[in-house]
Amino acid sequence: MRLAFRSVFVFAAVAFLASLSGCKRHSSAEHYYLVADNTKLAYWQSAQAGLDKIAAEYDVHAEMRGPQDFDPQDQVQEFRRVVASKPDGILVSVTDAKLMQPEIDNAINAGIPVITVDSDAPNSRRLYFIGTNNLEAGRLGGKELAQKLGGKGNVVIYTIAGQPNLDERLAGYEDAISSSPGIHVVDIVDIHGQSTVAFDKTEQYITRTGKDRIDAFVCLEASAGKEVGEVLRRSNVKDRVIIAMDVDKATLELVKEGVIAATVAQKPFTMAYIGVKMLDNLHHYPLPSLTRDYDVDPFSPIPSFIDTGSSIVDSNNVDDFLRAQQQAEAQRQ
Repeated sequence: MRLAFRSVFVFAAVAFLASLSGCKRHSSAEHYYLVADNTKLAYWQSAQAGLDKIAAEYDVHAEMRGPQDFDPQDQVQEFRRVVASKPDGILVSVTDAKLMQPEIDNAINAGIPVITVDSDAPNSRRLYFIGTNNLEAGRLGGKELAQKLGGKGNVVIYTIAGQPNLDERLAGYEDAISSSPGIHVVDIVDIHGQSTVAFDKTEQYITRTGKDRIDAFVCLEASAGKEVGEVLRRSNVKDRVIIAMDVDKATLELVKEGVIAATVAQKPFTMAYIGVKMLDNLHHYPLPSLTRDYDVDPFSPIPSFIDTGSSIVDSNNVDDFLRAQQQAEAQRQ
């Protein structure tokens, strides 16, 4: 009896000492990266906050890499540099799927887990996608557009041609407004990642009159909405509709002022936060094979898609979003 008690005591003491020695799942030696493009945007600063939070919680290294401006080629080069460092996992927001697909495949073949976030490369060997259901986000914006226009009007759409997430949003808008034959998309403008293009074009469009008058502007990416709103505000034009994208502070303030009718909100913080969680899990519990096509496996241990959600922000709820941003900023200080 005494021997049994002593054995239990020794086992408990060993377990306690092990806990003191820092035995845990996570390690500060783990390195995870998010490779993005146009990283100076407030959108990606929100994602950076997600990386910072999960890195602090897990005591791992989580870092964003990529060009500050729109530069798909530079993004590819940065992705290659990250792969060469042999990290424990990579998140990537794909700017050009054709350019990035072979790079993702090379990383997977090298044994590095890759998950796409925000913008997908579905034909690559990436494990799965975490982000907005962009087709549905486009439909959400399209329904709002149709309602604000009363089912009729001329529309200009600003996008970046060839960027997978924006192409999906465009398809969603086109689907949503297909039931409103009075709405006509008169131009789809490729801004090539330069928001000033939206500013200059809008200055031209608002001078059109009669049957050529432009009644609404749709912005499929984060930066154009502010530019379009600024043109309308400077010109004191109050009878046009703007449907923007994302919830940086400047966009939200224009929604509050009534310059922007609505914006479609995403969750880049959540994409980054959940993304590193998933990579960490893959690091500690490796898949049987990174190159297997898990999309067609009915017993797959991983999903095909994690939808982080989207929503409409307008005059009814913009204060809630502004308040949440203020609280987040206060916590970071």
